Amino acid sequence: MDSEKVLEGLKNQKEKLKFNPYRDYKNRIRALKELHKNINLLQDEICDALKKDLNKSKTESYMCEIGLVLSEISYMIKHIRKFAKPKTVRTPLSQFHSHSYKLPCPYGQVLIISPWNYPFMLCIEPMVDAISAGNFVVLKPSASSPNVSAVIDKLIKMTFHAGEVITVLGGRNECNFLLDQDFDYIFFTGSARVGKDIMQKASEHFTPVTLELGGKSPCIVDETANIPLAAKRIVFGKFLNCGQTCVAPDYLYCAKSIKDELVKEIERQIVLQYSVDPIRNTEYPKMINERQFNSVVRFTKQDNVIFGGKSDENSLKIEPTILDSTFESEEMQEEIFGPVLPVVTFETLDEAIEVVGSRSKPLALYIFSSSKANQNKVVSVCEFGGGCVNDTIIHLATSNMGFGGLKQSGLGSYHGKDGFDTFSHYKSIVDKKTWLDLPIRYQPYSKLKYKLIKMFLK
Repeated sequence: MDSEKVLEGLKNQKEKLKFNPYRDYKNRIRALKELHKNINLLQDEICDALKKDLNKSKTESYMCEIGLVLSEISYMIKHIRKFAKPKTVRTPLSQFHSHSYKLPCPYGQVLIISPWNYPFMLCIEPMVDAISAGNFVVLKPSASSPNVSAVIDKLIKMTFHAGEVITVLGGRNECNFLLDQDFDYIFFTGSARVGKDIMQKASEHFTPVTLELGGKSPCIVDETANIPLAAKRIVFGKFLNCGQTCVAPDYLYCAKSIKDELVKEIERQIVLQYSVDPIRNTEYPKMINERQFNSVVRFTKQDNVIFGGKSDENSLKIEPTILDSTFESEEMQEEIFGPVLPVVTFETLDEAIEVVGSRSKPLALYIFSSSKANQNKVVSVCEFGGGCVNDTIIHLATSNMGFGGLKQSGLGSYHGKDGFDTFSHYKSIVDKKTWLDLPIRYQPYSKLKYKLIKMFLK
């Protein structure tokens, strides 16, 4: 990394912010339309890069990365005008005659640090929200997905005027260098461990942050669930992208009475969706690198494997694996982030809710049940970022509601209006009219003024 060149780029970007063209929402729309067009132009290159980095198929690449980004861009283009308008609020009678409103304004220079598991979507989608709110952006894509990072760099240079968006390629050193700089906002997606470091760095400059982290997201299945459908959707959500999804079901928590039937159906669905030999399936993704492979493959060597367990170090593939687990098992002490599904059982739903509540707050939670009462109890009592009833992971695939965690699983949210708000500072403005000036607030005070003030403020 040429640190002097990066510093010069950051300095030039800040200078250009003084004349920020994105203060006019029309220029934001222009930039997003150009971005949408160029993503379509580079679609094959993006798919090729995802294939090289993660062995993702073209269908999965579009469904889980490119298509979601295009959808977010389209949503923002349609709604920016409305989002960017001042929001009139009620003025207290004591401030008569005034007009009060909240004015959404860009923070300015935003740093976005993205991960490798969905390297295109998790880099570009928060950028779309930041641009929609009128900011300039510094992108730090992951070094672990170099092919996608290179295409992102190309896309940015094709789309934006010089300085509006800067891409900084590289690894940990480049990331640490950027975190030493003074940004107006930092958006990070990744592990809780790195999230702590970023929050600490940001505090040195009083920089606000959004942290999209992870955790052990439970998938609860009660005795009333539609087991064949539940198995089908659990297999989809868990083993998508070879399990390298922050909102994947980290462990299956099912009623003891249905465990055997459910596991048998999950095994059947694994074969149906990924073939008898997933490692030879050319459309089954791989682990991102050897370090991540080794981190996960150790769980497949244990004596509690009840299905799967095969792996290939050369291709970095691990086949979908099911473990017969307890909460004391090694795999239940950390987020797995791979195609390994521990199965734990409960006697009653109240027991499951109590156990989930005693653990760290997960990014996602899933409940499979045909009982509306059970669904409502889990969703209302358990604390988690977001989730689904009778499905997995699809709650993040919409611009109509925000996505994010809480406490250990994250801070803040984005997507759609939530994304616009995340990257906007709302100025509170009172426009006081000059034709009338009530004297009660001015000294000298009197008993009459005191009574009038008490009448207005109560």
